[in-house]
Amino acid sequence: MTYEHLLMKEEKGIGFLTINRPAALNALNTAVLNELRKAAQDIEKDENIRVLIITGAGEKAFVAGADITELAKLNALEGKYFVSNGHQTMAAFQKLPIPVIAAVNGFALGGGLELALACDFIYASENSKFGLPEITLGLIPGFGGTQRLARIIGKNLAKELIFTGKMISAEEAFQLGFVNKVIPPDQLMAEAVKTAGTIAAKGKVSLNAAKQAVNQGLNVDLATACEIEIDAFALCMASEDSKEGTHAFLEKRKPQFKGNLKG
Repeated sequence: MTYEHLLMKEEKGIGFLTINRPAALNALNTAVLNELRKAAQDIEKDENIRVLIITGAGEKAFVAGADITELAKLNALEGKYFVSNGHQTMAAFQKLPIPVIAAVNGFALGGGLELALACDFIYASENSKFGLPEITLGLIPGFGGTQRLARIIGKNLAKELIFTGKMISAEEAFQLGFVNKVIPPDQLMAEAVKTAGTIAAKGKVSLNAAKQAVNQGLNVDLATACEIEIDAFALCMASEDSKEGTHAFLEKRKPQFKGNLKG
């Protein structure tokens, strides 16, 4: 996997995807969005990757937002295509069949926060800053921010952040509930890798089933959501990992999950 604006590697079942434009604070332009979507496709095909960590290059930013130098040149139709591209990219990571952790190491503004929200959960360094400042440009969040943030923290708190465009600290983001853990900067990746390693040791089929059950269940009534869970559980039972996990428990040994999503 070779890209112009991204760095990608895999170690012990953990994928590491780094947005590599530190001079531009890792801002998202069309080229980066296209590469991110291609990376998501490549990661989905790689059975060796069981969990993914996304971060930004450098010490200042995860992603500081969409690239304003490109955005300022767009007309209305071009702007629609640009944000549609962004939506497709965010959805590609949300729909990945493996867990995705955002390791936010600085500014996560606009499209950066939207990318982090498309991940399964967020770990943030203590010096991170979060916000959706598009309103200060006469715009609104365009990569899903008005939708994902409200679903996590509630519509009133989301409206306050969107209407004011203010930045908040990692600790404030943690208190609001969209950051899982706040970590000293020099320990961020180690903590993300520790959690990723715990996840990578689990069955890939059951991880996928759990992720899909939670994500799909949020958008329907409780009775329908419970049916989604029932079907997801049955799918796990069809996997060799369920046999390995239950037998390992009975035999008092550590399970060795080897199931994959290709059948």
